[in-house]
Amino acid sequence: MNILVTGAKGMVGTALVNNLKNIRDGKNRTRPNIHIDKIYKYDLASTPAELEDYCAKADFVFHLAGVNRPERVEDFQAGNVDLTAQLLDCLKRHGNPAPVMLSSSIQATLAGRFAGSEYGRSKLAGEELFFSYSRETGAPVYVYRFPNLMGHSRPNYNSAVSTFCWAVANDEPFTVNDRSTELELLYIDDLVEGMFDLLEGKERRCEFDGTETILQADGRYCCVPVTHKVTLGEIVDLLAAFKTQPETLLMPKMPDGSFAKKLFSLYLTYLPAEQFKYPLKMNVDDRGSFTELLHTLDCGQVSVNISRPGVTKGQHWHNSKWELFIVVHGTALIRERNLHTGETVEFRVSGEKIEAVRMIPGWTHSIINLSDTEELVTVMTCNEVFDPSRPDTFFEPV
Repeated sequence: MNILVTGAKGMVGTALVNNLKNIRDGKNRTRPNIHIDKIYKYDLASTPAELEDYCAKADFVFHLAGVNRPERVEDFQAGNVDLTAQLLDCLKRHGNPAPVMLSSSIQATLAGRFAGSEYGRSKLAGEELFFSYSRETGAPVYVYRFPNLMGHSRPNYNSAVSTFCWAVANDEPFTVNDRSTELELLYIDDLVEGMFDLLEGKERRCEFDGTETILQADGRYCCVPVTHKVTLGEIVDLLAAFKTQPETLLMPKMPDGSFAKKLFSLYLTYLPAEQFKYPLKMNVDDRGSFTELLHTLDCGQVSVNISRPGVTKGQHWHNSKWELFIVVHGTALIRERNLHTGETVEFRVSGEKIEAVRMIPGWTHSIINLSDTEELVTVMTCNEVFDPSRPDTFFEPV
């Protein structure tokens, strides 16, 4: 399959092309039914001759090119209507019945706050060109009315989320006029997966009730149903937590598929290079060091412990706290004793065969570096973040 992508250098086009290449080159094997030979990229620097060539050879077309923030109102017509007509006329000249996807906008509903949108009117006109083209030629068309898109794009342009991410990451000022303002957001990775579904014939159909997307099997439009409705206040509060994470070590809850998880990924793309690395507090004494790496709200913390040769650490027990000790370098003897029964267990572990050993509540425990020359490195997880006011840690030799 040869695929033509117009607007290939825009936010959506760049992400789509990069991920189409991953499928073409065998780097992404999650879509075995998609077979790609060539990817034709059309953008502002392309020539009419190139468009002719691409339209003659394409087996599928993603029409992403368009204008949303022009200097002149009349540029909406040129970028969203005239270019669409040029593309469809070119396909017709070559008798190419390839399926064509259109990146339209929720503003094309002209409903609610979009009633007077010149951008919306131009996108609606582009949609009608698509439907008319399909009736005339029989070629399949897929019109997507995307909501606000969330991906790496130029700040202070057309994405509040991108602007906020950039501003927080780079310590730039920004203004939130109304924290209660709600946005419906589609994350770029979800959009790309939706385009892969389309290539596999698994697109989702819909209709619109005002600006609301209504899934409908025989709908005129298509959609990517994985969107997030969040307020500006929720967005900036999450970004504030991301900003302080290197100091607090606390990672906000990020369930799989959550908005927070996607926002954090986007936020990281705006960090200046000097912030890629950040220091951690090493608690050092004559026995070695102990460094907390990460705190979570519901899964405790992760730390790394370094013990000098021959050193014994631990010698304490917990009422409810439990831990995992994972030796990744060196050789250790982990000992545990049940405070109530006196039962003891020992585990010899090393970085040559990485294993996890549970520290059980009510069992005092220790870890001994068996080497006379090498440091012992142990990753330690705990089910709760250490609270010095309630440590639940009591000295007791094993």
